[in-house]
Formats: sequence, C-alpha cells, structure tokens
Amino acid sequence: MNKQIIVDEDNIRLDSFISKNTDISRTAVGRLLDDNKITINGKIEKPSYKVKVGDKIQIELEPAKEISLEAQDIPIEVIYEDDDIIVVNKPKGLVVHPANGNPDGTLVNAIMAICKDSLSGISGEIRPGIVHRLDKDTSGLLIVAKNDKAHINLSEQIKNHEVKKTYIALVRGVVKENEATINMPIGRSTKDRKKMAVNKNGKEAITHFKVLKRYDNYTLLEVNIETGRTHQIRVHLSEIGYPVVGDSVYSNGKNKWGVEGQCLHAQKLEFKHPTTNKVMKLEADLPQYFKDILNDLEKQNC
Repeated sequence: MNKQIIVDEDNIRLDSFISKNTDISRTAVGRLLDDNKITINGKIEKPSYKVKVGDKIQIELEPAKEISLEAQDIPIEVIYEDDDIIVVNKPKGLVVHPANGNPDGTLVNAIMAICKDSLSGISGEIRPGIVHRLDKDTSGLLIVAKNDKAHINLSEQIKNHEVKKTYIALVRGVVKENEATINMPIGRSTKDRKKMAVNKNGKEAITHFKVLKRYDNYTLLEVNIETGRTHQIRVHLSEIGYPVVGDSVYSNGKNKWGVEGQCLHAQKLEFKHPTTNKVMKLEADLPQYFKDILNDLEKQNC
C-alpha cells in the first residue's frame, strides 16, 4: 500500500513533515526511512532533508502486523469505547504493560481481548496504545488509544498538561490544611534506584490536594496533578508526612485493614476527544475495598 504527498511548504525536516501531515508516528516514520520505504522525487533522502514546495513524497506502507502479545480474558470494566479510544477502570493489582517479570496477565493483554477487531496499526503494529499509566496497585481510569492518530493526539494533550486527572487518596495522619499545593521536583532516589524521591535535580512535579473528610488518624483527599512523574502522588504525600494507606514502598505499608497496595484511585478524567475535539468527562466509582475502609472509618467517627 503506497501513500503519496505533495509538499506545500518549505524548509521543514522530512521526518517532521511526514509525521505532521499523516497519521504515521515520528517513530514509525524513522523506521520507514531507515528501511528506504520513503522516497522524495524518486530518491532516497535522510530524515534531516529539508522539504521544498512541490516535492513528491512516496511512502511504501506495509499492512499492520500482529504482534506476539496474547489476548487474555481478564475482567475489566469499560467506561467508554469508540473507534479511536477505550477508557477502562483498572483494578488494583493489575500491571499495565507486559515487561520482565510480567510477560502476560496485564491490562494490555485484557485490552487485546476486549477490542481486538477494532484495533488498527499503531507504529506499524496492531496493539493498544498506552498513552499514560497507573501503578500496579493504583486503581482507576486509564485512556488507551486504538490507532496512531489518537495516540499522537492524546500524548500531546498529556505532554501539554491538558488532561485533567483527579484522584482519591486515603492517607495516614490528619492533614491540617483544607487545601494546598506541593511543588517539589521528583527524580530517581540516590539511596534506592527502584524508588523515586524528592530530589533537587529531579523534574518539576506539582500536586494539588484538598481535604474531603478527616477521620481519627486518617484523611481522605482529592488530588489533582499537573505533572505526571512516576509515583508522584505517593512520593509527595509521603514527603510531607501523610503517606497513602497501604503503600509499602513509601511507608511501611502496615494498616489495620490488611490492605496490600495503596488506597489511591484515579476517579475522574477530563480530556478532548482526539477526533471530535469534544470535551470528555469520565468517572469511575471507588473499588469496594476502598468503600469498606471508609465505611469502617465513618463508624469510628460516630
């Protein structure tokens, strides 16, 4: 399958021009150029070639190929789905993407089973496009792209802080402020490379929170993040003395309910649909174990 483009502007890198004017990702463009699948006026050029008005770009596209990811029937609540995206309510304990130690049984395997026939090629492969992640033991809303166009658009929205993410967190301790902002850079811990930490040489990280309810020795918070650093909410709340209940990495994890994994839930998402530009506002209810803990705390408050 071939695609032809007639260039209508000057002095732009070839790879940038193609990714800007097609549904092909920058990574996929680079691969096509490396494989000599793209010609300009019948010639092979480097990715840095500056296009000129009237140039004829010919792209040799291969049909998207199946990848070795196995579709697995893993129960996942689908909050919204159309031809471009699927939004799911990820349960606590589920890893998002296959990796060493987690070759299968992941969210990606579940998505492959849910929408296999409606997935189109992403970077030349038929697979769901993960545009943002949740930690294994964080539950809640996650957007997955079904095609390159949606993937690129949503990735840009996240990069530009245009996707609003709202979390619910139960923390240890009674937070005094009704609302506050934590602005502390986060980077890899110098003491434990598997952990993140507040680090002056880290990347900017901004977390806003407000108190929803105070209990005896615990506080329920609504949390919004401007940036999406690894473990951001958990690191920030632990740093100011209010670790998330059940978090075994940034506190001792011990709690009277015996919950393993943090009481942290991605409750709301707001973003623009990658095709229609319509504002999407989606919400996922708290998981039952989280509700049970709050009910127990309510009884103690009486």
